[in-house]
Amino acid sequence: MAWKQKIVSEGSPSGVSPCNDHEREKVPRGHVPMITCSGERVVVPVRLLTAPCIAKLLDMAAQQYGYGQPGVLRIPCDAEHFRRAVDCALQRAG
Repeated sequence: MAWKQKIVSEGSPSGVSPCNDHEREKVPRGHVPMITCSGERVVVPVRLLTAPCIAKLLDMAAQQYGYGQPGVLRIPCDAEHFRRAVDCALQRAG
């Protein structure tokens, strides 16, 4: 799983360097890019999409944003909550 921070400004106070457009387009085979409501980009293995905690978040995204989201799939939770959900799904998937 890869985490990238949203490009907010040139001098990001968090110290995380923003990714450029070329890096943004690189998604490993078998992964899906997603963006949390806080703007962090996450690349999630496709095998985790059926995990109950991830599936619930996908249902919430469909309810809030609809199925016709242009671009990267948006997840309606903050990055920390989504990180915990993905880590939990990874542990259960083995």
